[in-house]
This record gives sequence, structure tokens and C-alpha cells, in this order.
Amino acid sequence: MFIEKENLWKSVLAEIQLDVSDASFNTWFKNTSIFEIKKDIVVVSVPSTFVRDWIQSRYHKKILETVKRINKNIKKIEYIISPNSLPPVSNNKNSSNEKQVENSENQMEFPEMTIDSETGLNPKYNFDNFVVGPFNELAHAAGSAVSENPGSLYNPFFIYSKTGLGKTHLIQAIGNKIKNDFQGKKVLYVQAQKFISEIISSIRNNKMDDFKYRYKDIDVLIIDDIQFLSNKEKTQEEFFHTFNNLYEKNKQIILSSDRPPRSISSLADRLRSRFEGGMIVDIGNPDTDTRAAILKTKAEEKDFYVPDEVCYFIADNIQRSIRELEGVLNKLIINQQVLKKPINIEAAKLVLNNINQSNLSNFSFDKIIKAVTSFYDTNEKDIMGPSRKKEIAKSRQIIIYFLRKELNYSYPYIGKKIGGKDHTTVIYSFSKIEREIKSNNEIKEEISHIRESLFSM
Repeated sequence: MFIEKENLWKSVLAEIQLDVSDASFNTWFKNTSIFEIKKDIVVVSVPSTFVRDWIQSRYHKKILETVKRINKNIKKIEYIISPNSLPPVSNNKNSSNEKQVENSENQMEFPEMTIDSETGLNPKYNFDNFVVGPFNELAHAAGSAVSENPGSLYNPFFIYSKTGLGKTHLIQAIGNKIKNDFQGKKVLYVQAQKFISEIISSIRNNKMDDFKYRYKDIDVLIIDDIQFLSNKEKTQEEFFHTFNNLYEKNKQIILSSDRPPRSISSLADRLRSRFEGGMIVDIGNPDTDTRAAILKTKAEEKDFYVPDEVCYFIADNIQRSIRELEGVLNKLIINQQVLKKPINIEAAKLVLNNINQSNLSNFSFDKIIKAVTSFYDTNEKDIMGPSRKKEIAKSRQIIIYFLRKELNYSYPYIGKKIGGKDHTTVIYSFSKIEREIKSNNEIKEEISHIRESLFSM
């Protein structure tokens, strides 16, 4: 049962990695494991109540679907709290099966799990294993310059890209280089969601002074996914003061986002102005050769050989995200270790087919509504109503575009779903967005971000 539990949870983690950022994966899935499997129930061990509630609300369905696909007898997932949620260690060192699992664990170690407790950085993210191509060479050059001259060259340094294209790797590589080259500097990497949680907790417990003290002497502050500050006024206010305190002392501030500052909705003007006052760079989509090179590099890091033709086959079929490339690689490795399947094009086809089937479920009416209203900070009630306010009309038109483009709903049916709108209004809305995509890069970029968010839901 030990072997079954370990391999089952590795498969779940490989699936989850496709859908979440590196920072989120580490935050919520570090020190989780399968505690036991009893009849048709899988019991998952998690380190705290907070982690349990978060996983249950956001990832439970995905976990259950993955487990059931691997073991059709499983009907239910339960969670227990165990502060030391780590896989059990067997005393039988001579078991060939256990040696296989031990080797599998060494080879399949997730890089997100090795975290420096003082800085929050993953030491495996560095410039040496950051693959540079035409899509990211400016971001790489600027990031390298920041790491050599923290606080004096590009400050703040703001990097944005769609999900899974390497911005977390790059900002952590900057932090790690500064930490290694400037021994006296205090470096702190924190995910925006964790930063928000710290502020909320400090307010509730009357410990804002402790919070401010923690951040006041940092030399390099790195915040990942800063877009999550959107629509959080109190958090934005506290971050503004933290930002100013550090900036005035020439401390380096590094920020990442899935969109440029101008596209972060409900962001205070004074913060937007601060973000735009430094260096802003973006990471585009890697070409096929670069994607294949990235895949080859990831495989070498895990001490696995993947034939060139398999790397190029995967690179031809996975174009959205570097994280998806690594997710496919992880699944191929697990299939080789657990099912003894060779890593070849046929195995890659099977993995890609499963991923494509999973992705299709992300495009539903409810998820499109949620993704668009979340991006533009609007609400479903207004979308369904008669409001013609600019931001409401824009959200409504983009929802119509997605319903037609991705779900192929008929115009009358879309009108019925969107508050009983006339089908001619629906046709006009769809045509308007299609035209704007061709001529308006901002709209094109926003729709691309929304589409990416659908894949991570």
C-alpha cells in the first residue's frame, strides 16, 4: 500500500502542477501526502486547517477526478490535519519495490519543494538553468542587470507574462544571485496571496507593527503575482507604505504579474504610477526550438533521457506554457517508473490527449462568466442586466465572444443566456470584439490573459 499511495499522490501532484503557478504549488502542496487508502476513500494529510480549507475549496474536484481516473474504485477524498505531513519511511531497506520508489522520489523531486526558510526562495531557480530565447532575452538581460546592481539600476523592476512562461523562475533567479553575491543583503520572496494573508492576519490580531517591522529592513523585496492586490484597498494601502519606505532607501523592489500595470483592474492610481516608474518588461511565447530546448533541460535536471523527436513532438503540441511542458514531462516519467512505459512519441500522444480532454472542461458558461468578471472587476448581476456602463458593456461583449468562439453557442442561445438579449445585439458584440482583436493589441492581450486563466481554473 505504501508504493500505491506514493505513486498515486505523485500523479495527482503532476496534474495539479499544470494548473497552478509554481509559487501556489509550493504554498499549498508542500508537505501533503496520502495518509491512507481505505476501501473507496483516499485520506489526504495536510499540514494545517488553513491549507485544508484552501485545497478543499479550490482543488478538491481536480484531486478527485485525477484519483478516480487512476483508480476507478475511489469514490471520496477526505483530509486530515498532520503538522508533519510527510510520506512514511519504511524500515525494510532491502525491498526492491521500495528501492524503486526511493529512486523515483529522488528523480521526481519537485523543485518547488526546496525552499530557503529565510528568504522564501527556491535555490534551484537560477540563471544557469534559465533557457534564454528571443521571447525572453530582454527580460533576462534586464533581470541579470538588476541582480548585479540591486537598488540602483531598474527600480522597481516589473515583469509580466501569461501564466507558465518563466517569470517566477526569473525573479527568483535574480533573488538567488543577489543573495549569493551580496552576502549582507536581506532578500525576501513572497507570493502576493501570502502577503495579503499576512496583512489580514496582522489587522485581525492587532499586530500591524510586527508586520511593518518585518518589511522595513529588507534590501530586496520580490512579490510574485502582484495582480492579486486588485480590489483590495487595505492591502494596497499597506503595500504602498511598504513600497515607499523601501524605495526611498534605494532598496530593490521586484514585481511580477500576469498583465502590465495599466491592465490591473481596481489598482490605486498611486500604485500604478509607482509600478510604471521603473523598468517594465514582458515575456512572450517561446518558439518551437526554444520549447524543445527547455524540455530537454528540464529532463536533464531530473536525470532522465528524452529523445529529441519526443521533445519536438511535445513542443509542437504545447505552445501556451512552459509549466505545461514540464507537466507532460513529469507524467511521462511517472508512466515510465510506475507503468514501465518507454518515453516515446506514442506515450507522449497519450499524455497530451489526456491533457486536451481535461482542458476542454475549462470552457463552460459559468467559468467564462467568472473569468471575465474577475478580470474586469465586474459582477454577473450587472452583466445580465440592462446596464450600458462602459466596463459592463465591455465585459458582456467579451463573454459573448468567448461563448461563441469557444463553446460555439448559437447567437439566439447566447442572447437567452445573457439576460435575454436580442440576437442582433449578440451578433454586433461578437463582431465588434473580433474586429478589435485585429486592430487593438490591448484587447488582444486581455483576451489572451482571460483564456489563460480559464486553463488554470
